[in-house]
Amino acid sequence: MSDIIEPRTLRGFRDSLPQAEAGRLAVQEKLTRVFRRFAFVPIDTPALEYAEILLGKGGGETDKQVYRFRDHGERDVALRFDLTVPFARFMAAHVHELYLPFKRYHMAKVWRGENTQRGRYREFIQIDFDLVGADSASADFEILTVMQASFRELGVPRFRIHVSHRALFNEFLSARGLVERYLPILRIIDKLRKIGPGEVRGQLAELCGAAAAGQILEFVTAESSDRLTLDRAGSLLPPGCPPLQRLRALWQCIEDCGLAEYFRFDPAITRGLDYYTGVIFETFLSDLPDIGSVCSGGRYNDLASLYTREKLPGVGASIGLDRLMAALEELGVAAGGPTAPDVLILLLDEGLLSVYHRQAASLREAGLAVEVYPEARKLAVQLKYAEKRAIPLAVICGLEEQARGLFTLKDLRNRRSHEGLSAAGLAETAARLLRS
Repeated sequence: MSDIIEPRTLRGFRDSLPQAEAGRLAVQEKLTRVFRRFAFVPIDTPALEYAEILLGKGGGETDKQVYRFRDHGERDVALRFDLTVPFARFMAAHVHELYLPFKRYHMAKVWRGENTQRGRYREFIQIDFDLVGADSASADFEILTVMQASFRELGVPRFRIHVSHRALFNEFLSARGLVERYLPILRIIDKLRKIGPGEVRGQLAELCGAAAAGQILEFVTAESSDRLTLDRAGSLLPPGCPPLQRLRALWQCIEDCGLAEYFRFDPAITRGLDYYTGVIFETFLSDLPDIGSVCSGGRYNDLASLYTREKLPGVGASIGLDRLMAALEELGVAAGGPTAPDVLILLLDEGLLSVYHRQAASLREAGLAVEVYPEARKLAVQLKYAEKRAIPLAVICGLEEQARGLFTLKDLRNRRSHEGLSAAGLAETAARLLRS
């Protein structure tokens, strides 16, 4: 009987090979640049929280997906299912050590025991950015502009950020005596893109009657322009409705800043999580409509009140990195980062080990990525390794070259050798060849 353990992973979990991981890191680096330009700062929170911190904050369906268990101390604990709920706990715990308004970004793994599908796994990376301590159109608009700038930075060709307001829909339902059923209604509307208006109408009719179902569908259907949709919503709501005033202020800012092509007022956007209280948004890729939202979020003014009496209104968004990576790959948008060094120093003689590593350090100081082959094997073996890794340049230095204090640089892309180079000349030539 074999004592070898099969090297397998859990369903919905996966290893990340160098090329894929380099691509993810390249995307994260681009997004980090955007967040820092907007003066957001990084934080981190534990992967494991007390279960009472997490449960009941995302909604009944999300609670079923939480990985929950007893730890060695018999504590009831759970893995975080998103980064927003732990952030609310973080703010309640540290608000007196921070400043308000506080703007953070956080890139980390989360876990949900849900059905796997394209671009969605049970362990995945979320990228969140939030502004806490201000309930204003300016704060909402800043998050929207970070979203727009992020997708521009990534080179996504065509995208649209759909915007609505959770309280807007509540006002509509309240005027028709349906506010007590707003959560199940929201969850049905949230399926509109997946199952279509016919099935949604049927589910709404079962919940609140055929007439109400027709009115709800009319309210969430967009007109030919954002302004017309806003005007139509205004005609169905009480005068001076605060949610509508907030949306009008946002749209004025969007238009005045020349960003209207990136946004759409879409009253069908509801967001399934329970903690949203105001503006909500989802981002769709025009060339991949079936992949769903790749960046979503909204305003959550009451979430931190679960942990503190201090008022901490917040607004933020989250990017599902794995779904985004799947979309970028399908769109042909380059996201890969380097996985091979610029230069491989061939190890031709063990007696020259310090020479090779001194030269590697010198090339690294010149800004090059350098690797020293770890064993004195045949030249053909080392060159084959370089070819397999797609390393463009190789340094050759044997006893004869060392005696003269010179190096040979071989361009492996065209097999050309550049001989008789000094240490300084080696760095200059390598940089020039890489630029070309």
